[in-house]
Amino acid sequence: PALRRLSHHLLAHYQKGTRPVRDWRTTTNVAIDLMVYAILSVDEKNQVLTTYIWYRQHWTDEFLSWDPAHFDNLTEISLPVESIWVPDILINEFVDVGKSPHVPYVYVSHHGEVQNLKPIQVMTACSLDIYNFPFDVQNCSLTFTSWLHHIRDINLSLWRQPELVKFDRSVFMNQGEWELLYILSHFQEFSVKSSDSYAEMKFYVVIRRRPLFYTVSLLLPSIFLMVMDIVGFYLPPHSGERVSFKITLLLGYSVFLIIVSDTLPATAVGTPLIGIYFVVCMALLVISLTETILIVRLVHKQDLQPRVPEWVKHLLLERATVLLCIWDRKKFSQSRRQSLDTSRQVENNDSTAKLTPSVCEDPRECGAVGGTRSALAFAGRMEGSAALQEVLRETTAIRQLLEKREEFRDAAREWLQVGYVLDVLLFRVYLAAVLAYSITLGTLWSVWRDV
Repeated sequence: PALRRLSHHLLAHYQKGTRPVRDWRTTTNVAIDLMVYAILSVDEKNQVLTTYIWYRQHWTDEFLSWDPAHFDNLTEISLPVESIWVPDILINEFVDVGKSPHVPYVYVSHHGEVQNLKPIQVMTACSLDIYNFPFDVQNCSLTFTSWLHHIRDINLSLWRQPELVKFDRSVFMNQGEWELLYILSHFQEFSVKSSDSYAEMKFYVVIRRRPLFYTVSLLLPSIFLMVMDIVGFYLPPHSGERVSFKITLLLGYSVFLIIVSDTLPATAVGTPLIGIYFVVCMALLVISLTETILIVRLVHKQDLQPRVPEWVKHLLLERATVLLCIWDRKKFSQSRRQSLDTSRQVENNDSTAKLTPSVCEDPRECGAVGGTRSALAFAGRMEGSAALQEVLRETTAIRQLLEKREEFRDAAREWLQVGYVLDVLLFRVYLAAVLAYSITLGTLWSVWRDV
């Protein structure tokens, strides 16, 4: 048969140990091409990219040509790859041998053109930048070169046009976590310490992560917890429920970070921006809890606190209410006037009480005033006067207690007003910080997403 006769004709005296040129000064030109079939894994910790590619080589073997007329017009034949010379083209970034299927044959045309087509699982080292996770774009290179032969012996070229290679996604599996953007190709000569040059063909595989899964599982729960923390500011500041609510939120966020810690990529170089985002959110929750504790301490147990200083009243109850547009600031001024009137009334009552003579405590004084009274009438009134003095003494004590309690209530109202205004002020500062932080992160991530 023609195939057997042609195979015996080509391989009978073939020497696969030497480069297949008749003149040793002739350079063997190897044209290469690749198509990315799938992105299998991206190991950020070990900086390893695993891809599955379809790789093609094309070169001319001057000892594998024939006349088709002598072999039933046969123009192509498949030969065992172990029986002929194959260029030693390797990938410089190789870190491990993948599970690639073995293709035992190559195609040879009657002009001596050899085509070696094979699928390869490539495990290569790649400098992965995870700072923009989960909106990151990775650029990994695959450098094909002859490990031994100089550029005088083996030169490399691109099989197809660079534009066709760049946007070729015809065989790419587009349903995984990573999306293939484009493939750039670049030829260069490489030399080490003024030695002979080597030909290199670089392919830059640019891929982008699909962030939907991480947005749903990482960002949205964190955003919901931060929104609930902001809503918690609408709880009354003088109640203890706000403290327990914010402590529960802080505990829930800590558990959430423990759960998602395995999902975040880890490298020895740096931390992704989303990790910084989680830390800042935790810090904001702690600041919110601290502010709540401060306000609750300010408005609770006012009996142990002195009256509000005048400069605090002027700064918070007058200036801050205008700045914060608090519409019920008239209540603050009315309550201040009421407290001032109450204190003035108490002072007037005290001065009147000092000027008004009370019942005689000493019987001799009473006797001196009413000198015409008899000794028997004075003796009869002694017991009634002592009882009346005791009643007046108890009444005065009750009056002083009520006045003191009213002063405490006025001080409590003032501290409650101060706490309310301070709570509104700190809440708006906290809200402005959260909004500025969210807008900054959203802008950065949207810009990186569109790059």
